[in-house]
Amino acid sequence: MLSLVAALSMAAPQAPDLPRMPAIERTPQVTYLDRNGAVIGVRGGRFAPPVDVARLPPYVPAAFVAIEDRRFYEHDGFDPRGIARAIVMGLSEGRATQGASTITQQLARNLFLSQERTLERKATELVYAIDLERSYSKKQILGLYLSRVYFGAGAYGLEAASQRYFNKPAAGLSIREAAILAGILKSPTGYNPIEQPERSAERTKLVLAAMVETGAITPAQREKALAQKPRIFKTAATAPSQYFVDWVDAEVRRMVPKLTRDLTVDTTLDQRMETAAGDAAKATVGRFRTQGADQAAIVAMDGSGRVRALVGGIDYPTAPYNRAVSARRQAGSAWKPFVYLTALEQGRTPDTPVIDEPVTINGWTPSNYEVGSYLGPITLETALAKSVNTVAARLADEVGRPQVALTARRIGISSPVNTDPAMALGTTLVSPLEMTQAYAAFSNSGNRVQAYGIERIRSGGTIIYQKRTPAPVPAIANPALGELNRMLRTVMVAGTGARANVAGYDLAGKTGTTSDYKDAWFCGYTGGFASCAWMGRDDAKPMGRISGATAPAEMWRGFMTTALKRAPTQAIPLGPPAPVPTPPVEIAAQAVAPEATASPPPVDPPTD
Repeated sequence: MLSLVAALSMAAPQAPDLPRMPAIERTPQVTYLDRNGAVIGVRGGRFAPPVDVARLPPYVPAAFVAIEDRRFYEHDGFDPRGIARAIVMGLSEGRATQGASTITQQLARNLFLSQERTLERKATELVYAIDLERSYSKKQILGLYLSRVYFGAGAYGLEAASQRYFNKPAAGLSIREAAILAGILKSPTGYNPIEQPERSAERTKLVLAAMVETGAITPAQREKALAQKPRIFKTAATAPSQYFVDWVDAEVRRMVPKLTRDLTVDTTLDQRMETAAGDAAKATVGRFRTQGADQAAIVAMDGSGRVRALVGGIDYPTAPYNRAVSARRQAGSAWKPFVYLTALEQGRTPDTPVIDEPVTINGWTPSNYEVGSYLGPITLETALAKSVNTVAARLADEVGRPQVALTARRIGISSPVNTDPAMALGTTLVSPLEMTQAYAAFSNSGNRVQAYGIERIRSGGTIIYQKRTPAPVPAIANPALGELNRMLRTVMVAGTGARANVAGYDLAGKTGTTSDYKDAWFCGYTGGFASCAWMGRDDAKPMGRISGATAPAEMWRGFMTTALKRAPTQAIPLGPPAPVPTPPVEIAAQAVAPEATASPPPVDPPTD
């Protein structure tokens, strides 16, 4: 055996001196947690910190030792019999093989070397393995190994694999689940439990048998494990959350531009709400796909601006573009509350009489959702509930479209607002995030909020950033706020938003549809909680008569049915009767685009 080691040492690049083991390097990672401490995503380096083997159930590391290197705790980094067998096979085949590598050798290869099959590389691997054994304990070596190996499906390391396949931390793995993961290592594609369930099952049986042979488990435990049918997630349970993680990760990189250590970010996200949002978006698009539905987005936040759910699409792995944050689409009639709020602040009431009749403004004649249909004399409340376009267009012209733009800016719209005649019907391009931000002001006594997703950033036990509780910024006062809430409640029970209503809750909201059916919305709220649902196509082509009153309303209801059980439920508050502060001129100017003075808008205005 000594002659074998000597021969391998002589083959190393620096023979006869042993090559010095390089420093072990790892790019820092940022781990994102939801509001309850569950991991929702990791960004940064590929590899996590070494696994703390002592924190795992004993059978978890034992599964890997049993199938990968059952003499791991006995050897000094290499298996003499295995190496001899590999050399004989290599000589007979005329090339080096990968066989006989111990866990320590595999770690050495993963840490320092390439995957090329040469005798020189094998010799260096052996020398590094011996050095690893001299420098670290068996638990440290095993923990480092388990943090580096690839499990397929983009998962590097035991913790990532456990989260990816079973949606749980590695400390919560069952015997069967541990055996499944240990079985993957021989071939991450060939024994992937998602793509190759039958081969994975056979490999798992082999791992469990090896665990019995090594004394890691008893025969009775093996039989119990074989009787189990663990739930394997074909799609990562946290996939919808990656839109949110991308959003907050960009902010973390601005706050901590040079990442020199691992960070943990505590976020505002509620993972169960996020899952409900992702499920609602995907299911609703699936039901309406024959009508041209292609993508959807949902955003939800509490009355202080904490984002509880943010889904920017129906399939993050194939379409990671964040439609909730980055997309700007016409708001349709979901914009109308800003028009009516401006009118209420100027002295009108829900009972103010108006007439639904043909109207022409600067050469532009809007039409209602049902073209050629007019209701005649009605109230403002009925006009909003029925989403009457003629009334909204005339109302915006009367109160002043620049004033409507200032109102939208004041309560949370950050995108530039156009002031042409069709702006009353939602031709301004906005994101679901900022629309939700604006509707949150209706839900929280009239305070403007700034959406955020980061509560704190930690490095080890040191807090390097802590979000301060934002002070209320009054933006809407009574009586206008209470009157608008009354009108938007009516939308839910006797208007276009009836399909979104959830019985037993104080809800208010508004539908939105563009006349060309490129965008459909539902935005709504209860006390201290607001959310918006959008549906459309990435190629901006029209959908087949999908209105805000249909698919988005159903999607919103599907999400809110779960969200309302997790959010503190309360009635929509009235808000204080304080005067509304006037925004500085320089800020207001940023919000308003120059008023159109030439011809009517080139794009058909929204109709619902």
